[in-house]
Formats: sequence, structure tokens, C-alpha cells
Amino acid sequence: MLTPSLTSTATFQALETHAVDAEDWQMRGLFGADPQRFERLSVEAAGLFLDYSKNRLDGRTLDMLAALARERGVEARRDAMFAGEKINLTEQRAVLHTALRAPRDLALTVDGQDVAADVHAVLRRVHAFSDAVRSGAWQGYTGKPITDIVNIGIGGSDLGPKMVCLSLRQYAHPRLRMHFVSNVDGHDIDAALQQVNPETTLFIIASKTFTTAETMMNAQAARAWFLQSASEAELSRHFVAVSTNVEAIKTFGIDPQNMFPFWDWVGGRYSVWSAIGLPVALAVGYGYFADFLAGAHAMDLHFKEAPFEQNMPVILALVGFWNRQFLGCTSVSIAPYHQDLNRFPAYLQQLDMESNGKRVTRAGLPVDTPTCPVIWGDTGTNGQHAYFQLLHQGTDVTPIDFIAVLRPAHELENQHAALLANCFAQSEAFMKGKTQDEVRIDLQQQGLSLAEIENLAPHKTFPGNRPSNTILMDYLNPFNLGSLIALYEHKTFVQGVIWDVNSFDQWGVELGKVLAKRIEAELTGTPAPSEHDSSTNGLIARARAAD
Repeated sequence: MLTPSLTSTATFQALETHAVDAEDWQMRGLFGADPQRFERLSVEAAGLFLDYSKNRLDGRTLDMLAALARERGVEARRDAMFAGEKINLTEQRAVLHTALRAPRDLALTVDGQDVAADVHAVLRRVHAFSDAVRSGAWQGYTGKPITDIVNIGIGGSDLGPKMVCLSLRQYAHPRLRMHFVSNVDGHDIDAALQQVNPETTLFIIASKTFTTAETMMNAQAARAWFLQSASEAELSRHFVAVSTNVEAIKTFGIDPQNMFPFWDWVGGRYSVWSAIGLPVALAVGYGYFADFLAGAHAMDLHFKEAPFEQNMPVILALVGFWNRQFLGCTSVSIAPYHQDLNRFPAYLQQLDMESNGKRVTRAGLPVDTPTCPVIWGDTGTNGQHAYFQLLHQGTDVTPIDFIAVLRPAHELENQHAALLANCFAQSEAFMKGKTQDEVRIDLQQQGLSLAEIENLAPHKTFPGNRPSNTILMDYLNPFNLGSLIALYEHKTFVQGVIWDVNSFDQWGVELGKVLAKRIEAELTGTPAPSEHDSSTNGLIARARAAD
């Protein structure tokens, strides 16, 4: 059945009217009028705490947004996803990243396959292999234990495991150093290879089809480098694959026993829970990897069971939708106040923008509202000394997700107190701002003249009323990190349902790849000027002349 256009629904139209009333709301006033605002507009689940009170909305706004989510079928689509229905319509696939972190006794059959049995069979292999490498039982061709692991992948096969390994560095094995190569730019693989020794290096080639162009070019470069020191017979001690293409990996020189499969119902940006997470299990150990899966599963259960009004992913999605649709916010900044989460904004870029960066509905009709905002950010306090100027006083309003950890993994208490103080102060400053009258009083107290005060006051005024969420966790541990990632996965899903887009394909990735193959052949062979515009022809010519 065709889903009605979003703007035609009665609830959306009521929200439009409500948004007109909200245009003049000031968050200072909302907090002043409701001493319980923080308690009412916060929620706790699966190791995380979300404060969404610093948004320009009230209880009625949230009630209407929850009604819209129900009207758009979020509950039914959520249940269909968990049940293994083929909700990825353009590829006719189920979407079952949630099954990757579910316990073995949670029965689920898709196309006649026992999904839980398949998942846990691979997890057992990941467990055994990671134990062997970490213990030193798995040795290189000269009998030395592995010291360096190079993961070669791209997109979700790189961003996920890399981000998680960096985030959980406090749990990492002291002997193992992790390296990640994704860019087809040869500088990437060259830099990694200069840091490792062929006798003690393990390469993980992560490509479902074992044909991904960038990954396979880097894999072939690593293979050639290794064979400068060893024979083809010894490849199998140093190369493993996360793939499903048995023949291709055998041709490459990888033992099929060292192939870790996953399935077509696992999208790349949702795949860190699968064998794509092998680098994580190697780095932190399978026990912590299991905790990581358990944290995500805990958020899955919360998402499935909690009513919308207390459902953390749903609330995060609805607040984001309100800011995007009715407040006109075109981007969202992610600000983790923890250095080990420094790749989390990049991870969310792919998760959100590749999922919901769509302009047509599931039925192929134009979407009649804006969809996914641009996702970007960096760690605090670095961002404060870079782009926070724009966020505070620029012409665009950009919502911010602050993420903070209450208990550090170090003993530098003063620095941690300063970090949290900055996080909380920034969210307060974005909400409150500073009026010209307040600026004038400050300048008067500094002894400035009236003329100086009038000149400076406009420059030191902050409009405030800028929305933010704050997500807290006690520790940055595997469980809480799993929960945090799953929170954003489900937030992305809910927004996709509201917009009625397919959040699980990524056709926008393909066009450039197709054209790149043609141009690559022209850079090394015969140009075909009739195939391109004058700009592209000119660029090709300059590149050929540089050879």
C-alpha cells in the first residue's frame, strides 16, 4: 500500500501550526516556567542517559511528534525489521544487524535459514581465531607471534572496526598494534606497510564479494609486499578474509578455513557486529567483543519494548526531525567529549547520511520535505577552538549532540573535571546565549567607556536558543559503546520511516565508481574525449601529461 505523503497527514499539518507558535519560544523562558523540565525531558536506558531538555520544544511538541511516528508506521516497520522481513525493497533483502548481537536462543528464520545458528557459528570461529592470535598460538611463517594487524576494507568495513578499536583502546592487547587501510590512495597502504614486519603481520581483507575495487587494490599491494619476503605457500599464515567468495580468496592464497562469512542482510554501515568486527575481537578479546554485542542488544530490547514517550532512539529521532523539518536546521554537529571517540563523528556520517541521504520515497516518488541533515563534528574541546564560533554566533542554527563519559580511564582528575565543565558549559551557553544588556553590564564592570561598550556589545552578544542533546555514560566500556552505536542506528531507522525512504540501500555510491573505471582506463590507455565534458577531458589531459 502506498504510504501517504508526509505533508498530507493531519498530524504533520498540526505540527506545522504548532511550529509557528514555537517560533518565538526562548529556552530560557521554557526552563524558567518549568522547574522540572530536566527531569521530564530526559531518559535513561541500556547504560546511557539522554538529556534533551535543551531543545526548543515542550511536552505537547513531543506528544505530537510521537503521534506522527505512530501515524507513519514506525512500530510496524520496526517489528518487520526485527522479524526479518525484506524491508530493503530495492534490493529485496532483510535488514538484520540486530540479529548479529542477539543471544543464541532468540530463534529467527529467514528464507529457510536459521539466522541465529548461522550467526553464532561465525562468532564461535571469531572467538577461536582471536584467542589463537592473542595467545601467540597463531604464528607467522618464521614462528613468531603476530604483533601487527592490518585491516584492509572501505566504508563500513573500515569505519566501524577502526572507530571501535580506537574507542576501546584501554582494553587492547599490549602486544597487538592495529592498523587500518581504506583509501585507494597508495599513500595509505604505503604508510601502513612502513610500520610493520612481514614475519609478524596479519592482514584482514574485508570485502563481502572480494571484488571491491579499492579494497582489492590495497590487498594486492599488501600481497606483493609480503611476497618480497616470503613465498606464496606462506600467505595463509598472514592473510585472512571476511568475505563470502570462496573461489576468489583461494585464488588470492587465503585458506578457506580462514574465511569469516557474513550475509547479504548485513549492510556495510551496520556490519561491525558481524565478522567485520574481527579486528575488534582481536584487539580487545572475544569476551569484551561479546560485551559490545550485549550493549547493542540491550538497546535493541529497549527500542522494541519502551513506549515512544520513554524510548531513547525514538526521542532522539523525533527531536532531530523537529529541528530539521520545523526549525530549518540543515546540519547536526557531533561533539564527543572523550578523545577515544574521535572517529565517532565520522562513523555517524556514514551511518546517517548513507542511510537517509535520499530524495525519493520507497515508492520512488519525490520526498516532499527535507531529509537527512549533514552530520559532522570533532572531539571537544578541540571543536571549541575551531568551529564553535560559527555554532554560537553564525547565521545558521546547528543542533549539537554532546557525548560525555562521567568516569575516565585515567587518574588525571583535574583534567577530567575541566573536560566535563567545558561540555556542560557549552550546552548551557548554546541554550542561554548572552543578551546585549548582559554584555553591557559586563563591559561596564570592566571600566570601559560608553562608546567602547556600544562598539563592542554587538560583537559579544550570543543569540542562544540553540538546540542540543547531551548523552552521558558512566564509563566508555564495550557494553556502553555498543549501546551508543545501536542508539544512533535506531534513531536513523525511525527518521527514515518518517520520511518514507529506504534507509538500507546506497545507490548514490555507485555512479562515481562506474565513471571512475572508465576514466582510469583512459588515464593509462587511449582517451575518449567524446565521452566527457570539457572540464573532465581537461583534467584527464593534465594528469596524462604529468606521467
